[in-house]
Amino acid sequence: MWPILLTLALLTSAAAGAGEQDDDAAALALSGAPVTAPAGTSPISLSIEGAQTFARVAGSEERIQRLSLDARFDEMFAPGWRGIVAERIDGSWAEGLASGQPANEEVGTLKEAYLSWQPQANLLLDAGRINARQGVALGYNPTDFFRADAVRSLVSPDPNSLRDNRLGTVMLRGEELWDSGALTVSYAPRLTAHTSRAALDPDFGATNAQGRWMLSLSEQLAPGLSPQWLVFGRDGGSPQVGVNLTAGLGSATVAYVEVSGGRSTSLLGQALQLAGGETFRSRAAAGVTYSTTYKLSLTLEYEYNGAGSGKQQWSDLRAGDGPLYGRYREYALSQQDLATRSAGFIYASWQDLMFKHLDLSAFVREDLVDHSRMEWLEFRRHWNAVDVALRWQDVQGNTTSDFGASTQRQTWQLLLDYYL
Repeated sequence: MWPILLTLALLTSAAAGAGEQDDDAAALALSGAPVTAPAGTSPISLSIEGAQTFARVAGSEERIQRLSLDARFDEMFAPGWRGIVAERIDGSWAEGLASGQPANEEVGTLKEAYLSWQPQANLLLDAGRINARQGVALGYNPTDFFRADAVRSLVSPDPNSLRDNRLGTVMLRGEELWDSGALTVSYAPRLTAHTSRAALDPDFGATNAQGRWMLSLSEQLAPGLSPQWLVFGRDGGSPQVGVNLTAGLGSATVAYVEVSGGRSTSLLGQALQLAGGETFRSRAAAGVTYSTTYKLSLTLEYEYNGAGSGKQQWSDLRAGDGPLYGRYREYALSQQDLATRSAGFIYASWQDLMFKHLDLSAFVREDLVDHSRMEWLEFRRHWNAVDVALRWQDVQGNTTSDFGASTQRQTWQLLLDYYL
């Protein structure tokens, strides 16, 4: 419960110390767009992370060790030509499981591997495996249409980690730019429906089991107002439309809205592959981010999933067949979707807390249907090439609730990151 009190303290502190912030920069930070490396830096970046986790499970304790390697290559190898490859490998070893036997797992995630060609200053053409992230919301992205089945190794529930540490989708993408906007066309073909958990398997079946396409148009309508419209389609499914919009509310506050909608079956119908039941359903996330001069940023967000289970259906699922309930939860997790109809999300980020190079990140996520909750907190200390972090996570709710169903009720994790 103390992380909630901490969050409330941060909110009180923020309200007392309003500061200046450029609205356009804040909106860009919300977009989740990848940041390109400054000119002159090395084309290769490499990091090694070691983690020790202590988890409380049903009165006992699990001990999990993890070693991760994250590498990225990004180079202009000829005029107008650029190559990008990003791969992550996670190895984990667990002790103290209920079976009494150690469990080992190695998982590779090919995040990106594509060629980019810029034949003209206002035209970009990309081909290969691309992590095509969309959306301006922080905790839940209804317009992030390529997120489904993309996470192979869940190393953190932090939304920033989930967006970055996932499989890219094999696609062709073209983008035309002009002074006030951009048009992007993406096509991801069907490659195979076969999925694999082999460590170094590219797992094309997870991201390219069906053909998909997306159109995206951004246009500046007024200073500080540049909405993005999207249309997304897939084999055998009805088109979905989406809108992303941010707006400055004064010098230190940015509001955002992200909405998608279209005809589809319910999330339960999708999980069970049931025929029929298709109707118009919408998803949305709306929030506000407030920043201060002392590097504190606080986000409040409301999340809605029209395809998720409402109060009565969720109650029936929890009280009914256990395997059916587990299958539904597993499907919602793989789709990175809300299992129930609505949720609330609070995220706080504070750089240089107490002293320089000590950062705090924290969030509270609550299911507004069954009122279960997840709380997460990280302290991170930076040096030139090394980070040390301490994470704490706790879930509250009974064993059939959205977050309370997690086998790990509380975890502590110590991390060491080395950047080469």
